[in-house]
Amino acid sequence: MKPQEQPSREKENLSLKDAAEFLLEECRMVLPGIQALFGFQLIAVFNSSFTERLTGGEQRLHLVAIGLVAMAVAIIMTPAAAHRQISTRSMTRAFIVASTRLLLWSMAPLALGICIDFYLVARLILGGGALVPTLAAALLAVFAALWFLLPRVRLLREALAHD
Repeated sequence: MKPQEQPSREKENLSLKDAAEFLLEECRMVLPGIQALFGFQLIAVFNSSFTERLTGGEQRLHLVAIGLVAMAVAIIMTPAAAHRQISTRSMTRAFIVASTRLLLWSMAPLALGICIDFYLVARLILGGGALVPTLAAALLAVFAALWFLLPRVRLLREALAHD
């Protein structure tokens, strides 16, 4: 790659106000998708094949998945709820740090909830066998790689580039 083609490493420090706006917008962007998923999870329980084709243990596993997604919704809504109650007129770095952590923490139960339900859907479609848990584990690995590993690799590369 030629020097002029290298990606820019420029960084801009955001004001607390801009950082808060971006963070709250990220939460708002993710929330409708999570809520739609939660709705589909709830509807599945009222489908006749839920009780006909899933064992009691699998039905309870679906309940765990619903609980995990509900937990993700609660966590991801916390920054907006806190902002409305605490920080409507001012912004602090502590709010940005805490809200960023909450957004990141919401990703783990969301990924697990999605993977559990993926496992159940794969079990219904494929019937069973070793492929079903393998596919669910592979999906979890994709979430872990894209949401947690990839950003840290980028940070490590940036840190090493500055040394």
